[in-house]
Amino acid sequence: MALTREEVEHVALLGRLELDEQEIDRFTQQLNSVLEYFEQLREIDTQGVPPTSHVIPLTDVMRDDELAPSLPVEDILANAPSRIAETFRVPKVVE
Repeated sequence: MALTREEVEHVALLGRLELDEQEIDRFTQQLNSVLEYFEQLREIDTQGVPPTSHVIPLTDVMRDDELAPSLPVEDILANAPSRIAETFRVPKVVE
């Protein structure tokens, strides 16, 4: 199924694209090349090939959460410009 020049102009109109005559001709040819490639792909026998979301298998690269000792609160807040109890005091950012 080849696209016509009028179809490319219609798609450009829908996308609010201003194309000159040369661009319309070039895009018509390029889009038809893409569609021809899809036609070639349709000819491939894919019976028995499981659907694939990724070409290579994915593995979880996240490490396990492990409990580890933390710094003491007093050390963390020692250089805080302002604090309330055991928390940082920050300026209000919402009205």
